[in-house]
Amino acid sequence: MILVKTDAGQQAFKDRTIRLTPRQRSAFFLCDGKRTVAEVQAAGMNITREDLDEMVSLGMLTVASGGAQAVAPAIAAAAPVPAAPIAAPRAAANDARPAQDRYKEAYPIATRLSGGLGLRGFRLNLAVEGTTSYEELLALAPKIRAAVGPDKAAELDRALGA
Repeated sequence: MILVKTDAGQQAFKDRTIRLTPRQRSAFFLCDGKRTVAEVQAAGMNITREDLDEMVSLGMLTVASGGAQAVAPAIAAAAPVPAAPIAAPRAAANDARPAQDRYKEAYPIATRLSGGLGLRGFRLNLAVEGTTSYEELLALAPKIRAAVGPDKAAELDRALGA
C-alpha cells in the first residue's frame, strides 16, 4: 500500500495546526506516493503503523489511487477529515471558556503567525512551540503582536479572549 499527502495535510503540516511527533513528521516526508508503507517503516526512523494510521485518521495522508485493495481495516475505516478553519470567530463570551480551550484554539494561530515570519521569527516560533499552557501563550502574545502587527494579531487576541 502506498500513502500520499493530502492537500489539507500539507497545509496543516506547513501551518503546524496539527501537532505531530518527530517520527510522524519524518513519516510525512517519506509518504511521497512512491514508497510503500513497508518502505517507509524500513527507513530506520522507528516509524510505526500506529503513526501512519493516526495521520490517515487526521486526514493528512490517504491511500494512493490504485492501492485501495491492500488497505488495512484500520486505514480503510478512516475517512480523511477536512481541515477545520484556522480561526472561527467567537462571540464576546470568550472569557467564559476554560483556559485550556482558549489555549487549544490560540496555539495553532500563534504557530502560524510566528512561523510565517521565516528566519526573522525563528526564536519566537520556538518560544510559541514551547508553550504548554494558556498563561504561557498569553505572555508571548505581545511579542507576536509586535512582530506581525495588530491586524494579523487580532485573530490571536480573539482566540485568547484578550
